[in-house]
Amino acid sequence: MSNQVFKFHNDVDTDQIIGSQYLLLPDIESMKIYTFESLDPDFAKKVNPGDIVVAGENFGCGSSREQAPSVLKALGVKAVIAKSFARIFYRNSINIGLPVIVCKELYDNVEDGYSADLDLSAGTVTVDGKVYSCTKLPEYMQNILNAGGLIASLNKEEA
Repeated sequence: MSNQVFKFHNDVDTDQIIGSQYLLLPDIESMKIYTFESLDPDFAKKVNPGDIVVAGENFGCGSSREQAPSVLKALGVKAVIAKSFARIFYRNSINIGLPVIVCKELYDNVEDGYSADLDLSAGTVTVDGKVYSCTKLPEYMQNILNAGGLIASLNKEEA
C-alpha cells in the first residue's frame, strides 16, 4: 500500500519536530497537533496513518526529548527514513517503537507528496517503481518494534 512522503531537510532538530513550549502540555495526544509546526504548520492535519517522513542527514539532532519520536508515532507515521540520524533520536525511536531507517539514496530521489511503499522486513522502499535498499533492521530490533518499542518488549518478556 502506498503512503505519502513528507520530505524535510538536513539537521532537523527536536525543537523543529516538537517545540519546547509544547512540552508543558499534559500528554503526547495534546502535543501531536504541533508536530513540525515551525517547518510545516499544517503537517499534523495533512499526515495520515502509514505516511512516511523522509529527511536528509542528522535527523533528530538537538535535545534528547523522547516526545519528538513520540508525536510522530502518535500521528501514525509509519517510519522516518533519513540519510542519517542523531544517535539519541534513533535510540528514543526504537525505545518507543517508531521505525527509523537509514537510506542514503532515497532523499535525493523523492519530493514532498510522492507515494512510497516501505517494506520493513525486506529493508526496501519503492518509489515510482524504483526500489531503494535501506538498512534492514536485525530480527531482534524488528521484534522490538513489532512489540511497540523496547519497554513494551521487555514487559512482554517478563510476563
